[in-house]
Amino acid sequence: MTILLYELAGADTSRPFSPHCWKTVLSLAHKGLDFERRTVPFTRVGAIEGGISRTVPVIRDGDKVVPDSFSIALYLDETYPTRPSLFGGPGGIAAARFIERWSQLTVHPYLGAAALLDIHSMLAAEDQAYFRDSREKRFGKRLEEVPLDRERRLAAFRATLEPLRSMLAYQPFIGGASPLFADYIVFGAFQWMRISSPFQVLLADDPVAVWFERCLDLHGGLGRSVSAAT
Repeated sequence: MTILLYELAGADTSRPFSPHCWKTVLSLAHKGLDFERRTVPFTRVGAIEGGISRTVPVIRDGDKVVPDSFSIALYLDETYPTRPSLFGGPGGIAAARFIERWSQLTVHPYLGAAALLDIHSMLAAEDQAYFRDSREKRFGKRLEEVPLDRERRLAAFRATLEPLRSMLAYQPFIGGASPLFADYIVFGAFQWMRISSPFQVLLADDPVAVWFERCLDLHGGLGRSVSAAT
């Protein structure tokens, strides 16, 4: 049975950009499951599957509907235990929780602010109005002001990646010799930036950039199915 994945896109539905949805895209591919991707704009998310969630991703697997990328990953490992594990056991689940919190609190704030206007430009008019209102309330300033200091803050952001950079000197993936859900968590953040904005946050020879390129090649180059913003 094909799993249905609801994911976020802008006016161009061929360019889904949500970091959380990309976690689930790679998770489904990791498990070797058939899935259909269905894009929705910001203003239609609340109508998915009877309003089960205010955010995406959401999957429907038969009569089971599951929201939230981490919950989906747990569901997939529990429901399809004979397929490659996304966590490698309970310890991997606990470690992935740490990686998720680190990514959400360290990586996402800078990338989200740096790409804010670029994301706005990807949206249809109705979504632009929603996006502007919600983000200006979140940041406490006009949308146009938020990315103004992204160049000034870039070096400090790169420095925050040093734990990841250092770890990658020992192994090719966060998961070790091969990727796990922890990799997909951080990949989703940089894929969000790659698709949404031409602003380059990583130097080409940065071990994090090398790891990201490696992730783009996973599962038949699935991450490259959407081109980088230009």
